[in-house]
Amino acid sequence: MQTLLKEVLKHQVYPAMGCTEPVSVALCAATAAKEAKGKIISALIFADHGTFKNGLGVRIPNTHGEKGNLLAAALGVLIAKPELGMEILKAATPKIVKEAKELVAKKVVKLRVKDKKGFYIEANIETDKKEKIKCIISQSHTNVSLLQRNGKILTKNKLHKTQNTFKTKLAACSLKDLIEEAQKADKEDLAYIKKGALMNLAASKQGAKLKKVGYYLDQLVKKGILSGNIVNSTKILTSRAADARMDGVPVPVMSSGESGNQGLVAILAPYHVGKANKVKEETILKSIALSHLLNGYVKAFTGELAPICGCAIAAGVGASAAIVFQEKSADIKAITLAINNIISDIGGMLCDGAKSGCALKVVSSVDSALRAAYMGANHYGITEVEGFVGKTAEETIQNLSKISNIGMAHVDNTIVDIMQGKIS
Repeated sequence: MQTLLKEVLKHQVYPAMGCTEPVSVALCAATAAKEAKGKIISALIFADHGTFKNGLGVRIPNTHGEKGNLLAAALGVLIAKPELGMEILKAATPKIVKEAKELVAKKVVKLRVKDKKGFYIEANIETDKKEKIKCIISQSHTNVSLLQRNGKILTKNKLHKTQNTFKTKLAACSLKDLIEEAQKADKEDLAYIKKGALMNLAASKQGAKLKKVGYYLDQLVKKGILSGNIVNSTKILTSRAADARMDGVPVPVMSSGESGNQGLVAILAPYHVGKANKVKEETILKSIALSHLLNGYVKAFTGELAPICGCAIAAGVGASAAIVFQEKSADIKAITLAINNIISDIGGMLCDGAKSGCALKVVSSVDSALRAAYMGANHYGITEVEGFVGKTAEETIQNLSKISNIGMAHVDNTIVDIMQGKIS
């Protein structure tokens, strides 16, 4: 039976190596390059504002610390294996990286920002045989909405209808519906969710080798400045995994809402807390199912890439609800208060692109999620008489979406202008 949970797991929860925006840029370029006959003489890539800002400062796997969408595009052109999906950069060998740098230096590959609403990447390739190939990935990181050679359409709106259908269903759900959906998780769903938890734990182990955010939090615990409690151990665990991703360590993570960092928060926070509290594993995994569903639900309103930080406002919401679910099951009041608490707390956190600093935001998200959950579980929380909090969790999320989409409509443009100024 094709449940909504299965659709979310299929389309929004998948392994990804590297930050998902530059990976999607590489995938788009690779999809176009695979169709090319002859030597590629030009590759012009367009990216929406959100994709541009997420690719500027983040390191690319298997490149020894190189950064940016431009190099990711050049790697995609050379790898030309779209069948690798969001793990395409695992095929980036030293030889390919060297050649990719040469393509960038010679300006064979170029990148421009395109003023597009929603997620959008476009690759235009020309060859010495006068071929022109265009690939567009839109709406989601893997959705090839258009592929054409010399004006002839090869693929059009692939998965377009499916993507719209499941997102529309998700947006129409109530919190009660999402909880019931999570409780329907079967053995196949639970096995896949556990696979994601183990994958993200492995990434955290890799991040523990780096002297970055997770390392310094651990040092604060060892010095006695922070206590060694479950809140701080969860923050260290998740930040180490984010450290690894943002540093370009070639390790896959299980995403959530098509974001790797969101996957770390949505999965690792409830998994670690559940294990520490000796919650039954099936309950932990079903709580993570709820986390994925809520993460997707929030993004159905805010969009794939928003001016506000998805780790905080989408994944953090999912994680806080999951932790309450572990203790209180389908207690709508408790889960609603937890959601209200975290949104009221860090609802205005800006997204200024993927980079090492994302680990700091992951820490803030986890910290707030755990506080929000434990308060909510005890039926304490922010209610509709305060700020933009609504009468229901759904209303609170939709109010925040209005602030993000309408009130902060110029934020991404402003951030990208600042970024482009730094580049120039």
